[in-house]
Amino acid sequence: MAKHVVITGANRGIGLNLCHQYRAKGYHVTAVVRQASEELKALDVTIISNIDVANEGDIVALQSQLHGHKIDLLINNAGVFHNESIADMDFAAINQQLAVNAVAPIRVTHALIHSLGIDAKVAMITSRMGSIADNGSGGYIGYRMSKAALNAASVSLAHELKDKKIAVGLFHPGFVQTQMVNFAGDISPEQAAERLTQRIDELNLENSGGFWHSNGETLPW
Repeated sequence: MAKHVVITGANRGIGLNLCHQYRAKGYHVTAVVRQASEELKALDVTIISNIDVANEGDIVALQSQLHGHKIDLLINNAGVFHNESIADMDFAAINQQLAVNAVAPIRVTHALIHSLGIDAKVAMITSRMGSIADNGSGGYIGYRMSKAALNAASVSLAHELKDKKIAVGLFHPGFVQTQMVNFAGDISPEQAAERLTQRIDELNLENSGGFWHSNGETLPW
């Protein structure tokens, strides 16, 4: 039986290309999106649409639709990005980033935990901008806060899920040419997805809770 991967934020960019990668690896892919793109519809994947990962009711609906389906890999990829500085604050944007980037991946994982079997993996697509030690420029206050919070929660999950033989990894994709950053990155979504699948393949119970760049480097907290 083919392994099953569930990917949030799968309609474009990194998420869409992760769907491509895992279909090529022979996985059954479930793509979770608010609204499916034409590119996603063209793939041989199962699409669960009308899911806002920050909406509790939508996650209950997602849980119901996936009930009874074993999940081998959950990739929490959905995210939002804004830039705030102390001179230009947008607290609504900060709250949105915390809800989508930090709370939602934990909410999704909690909702699907009973579908994750022994030796399953949870991949959190985070960012090196959540690293406190690596912050040399300031700015991006809400985004940095949200990813730092996700990192902290994910390490707790790694400890708590080890007895269930579920590994949790934190992965920075790189500076990727996606719509989220107005295509200003230095690597393509295809390259980022390829690297991420390699890092996720390397994830196991011994290194669970680690924080990696998609190029394989270990990132500072």
